[in-house]
Amino acid sequence: MASRPGILTDWPWKPLGNFKYGILAPWAIHSTYNFFVKDKSERDVSTFLILPLLLWRMLHNQIWITLSRYRTAKGNSRIVDKAIEFDQVDRERDWDDQILFTGILLYLASHTMKGASHLPWWRSDGVFIMALLHVGPVEFLYYWLHRALHHHFLYSRYHSHHHSSIVTEPITSVIHPFAEHISYFMLFAIPMLTTVVTGTASVAAMTGYLTFIDFMNNMGHCNFELIPSFLFRLFPPLKYLMYTPTFHSLHHTQFRTNYSLFMPLYDHIYGTVDKSTDELQECALKRQEESPDVVHLTHLTTPESVYHLRLGFAYLASQPHTSKWYLKLMWPVTLLSMIFTWVYGRTFTSERNRFDKLKLQTWVLPKYTFQYLMQWQKEAINKVIEEAIVEAERKGTKVINLGLMNQEEELNTYGGLYINKNPKLNVKLVDGSSLAVAVLLHSLPNGTSQVLLRGKLTKVASALAFNLCQKGIQVATVHEEEHMKLKSSFNNKCGSNLIISKSYSQKIWLVGDGLSEEEQRKAPKGTTFIPYTQFPPIKHRKDCSYRCTPAMLTPLALENVDSCENWLPRRVMSAWRIAGIVHSLEGWSEHECGYAMLNTDKVWKATLQHGFQPLTHEQI
Repeated sequence: MASRPGILTDWPWKPLGNFKYGILAPWAIHSTYNFFVKDKSERDVSTFLILPLLLWRMLHNQIWITLSRYRTAKGNSRIVDKAIEFDQVDRERDWDDQILFTGILLYLASHTMKGASHLPWWRSDGVFIMALLHVGPVEFLYYWLHRALHHHFLYSRYHSHHHSSIVTEPITSVIHPFAEHISYFMLFAIPMLTTVVTGTASVAAMTGYLTFIDFMNNMGHCNFELIPSFLFRLFPPLKYLMYTPTFHSLHHTQFRTNYSLFMPLYDHIYGTVDKSTDELQECALKRQEESPDVVHLTHLTTPESVYHLRLGFAYLASQPHTSKWYLKLMWPVTLLSMIFTWVYGRTFTSERNRFDKLKLQTWVLPKYTFQYLMQWQKEAINKVIEEAIVEAERKGTKVINLGLMNQEEELNTYGGLYINKNPKLNVKLVDGSSLAVAVLLHSLPNGTSQVLLRGKLTKVASALAFNLCQKGIQVATVHEEEHMKLKSSFNNKCGSNLIISKSYSQKIWLVGDGLSEEEQRKAPKGTTFIPYTQFPPIKHRKDCSYRCTPAMLTPLALENVDSCENWLPRRVMSAWRIAGIVHSLEGWSEHECGYAMLNTDKVWKATLQHGFQPLTHEQI
């Protein structure tokens, strides 16, 4: 929102929320019906293609969003090395409003203006006129409009909303108040309306011009440099005809320079070119891929989880992962993404963060949860994980922590497999079990005297049960074999606090994988389910409470946090992921994988000292 919002700031359909797309339905249905019902000679192809054009523009923008986030996460050619936070994601959520606005105006024109419907596929004269008018009046008028928008009166009421984003993303280019978009469309309509009035309009010209505007807008705000500098040395006049991402990035950091739309010509004529433009471009092009200090190695979960990645839909990524009904309608795209990840077959960088002096990255395995459950897939998964570890070692990474199912006992013995195969690793492998146990111990309700342990017995479950018994809290199991397994691992220490219970009467349940709905139904009313795994249990009881998986609130010093970690709330991070960060900050020299664990008290105190905080009752 602008600092002092003016009139026509909000879009007219803002109260409709996600139902705003319905405003195009009558137009789209009408044009589609006419196209299929009327005779071939009377069909209006150009009006029918308005809806596919709008969908193409959305896809085009999304491709740029994904590409930009991927490149800026890796670091090579990144321009502005600052953080993007949740407030920017929220502010830029409705980037598709301007596409809906364009769609309404195109439909209105096709139904009311002579020459705006039944357009031919191609007309060379129309393409030439449109290009000429853009280079001439559009670029010139935009330059002066843009300078006017930087006058304090208009800037505070409108344009400051756009400049709230110092670090730009592709769709930052279209984040403006409604009134500002009206003025922009009046400019961009000059070439289109002229071709309509002169009878030289065509489908190719209209589609090409809108695609050109989207391409240049997205490129100018992508925050990585992709235009090689040698082009300007080979053809010097090019610097007056085409801007670069660096050129426009300086406008967002310096504000009073580089006003031009896509052609810097007028900045050169009126002396508003930033003198550091060429130097910054060279620096950005020379910037190498970033070498992280800590890598969080995770994987895809459900087929739809690809949309919840930071590289996917930005707004979905900024919310805890929940199933969305409309994503099911995208199953063809989902299927293609699964095929692509299967073919790609290696980890990719999804996110970067900075904490103190540490550079953090999240690497994603293109594997889904169901694949980890397939015996024949385990060798392939282990191969990809080992390749990621070797790559992290080559880059000088200090710590790599294994997230989600990348540390399963049946898969790789909690990561111990990789240490056995690579005994000389300098990068430390961390599974985070010690911190997970510490978080669970400090999240139990005050006065807890007895808990029921249900689900698969893991390294965390065994350590948790042992620590609870040492604290004098009774740990109950319901199966004899589970009881004997835990008792043997305790070496007869605290054995009296380890009991067998058939009543399911405990009000605190520590639950892991394999907890069935049938067992949940046996819990008394008001039971609290506390998961000790990285995956939350399915909620089958409305009269019981469910805590989130072991996690902590991150300090504000953790930068570039604009997405949620799976199903966790904003700025909440899993204990397993935090453990890798703390391990690096403390400079601990041992691995935490296999069956080895660190001292839980030491890990807990170190984590608190670095600013990570336990979740409140409302957060968990």
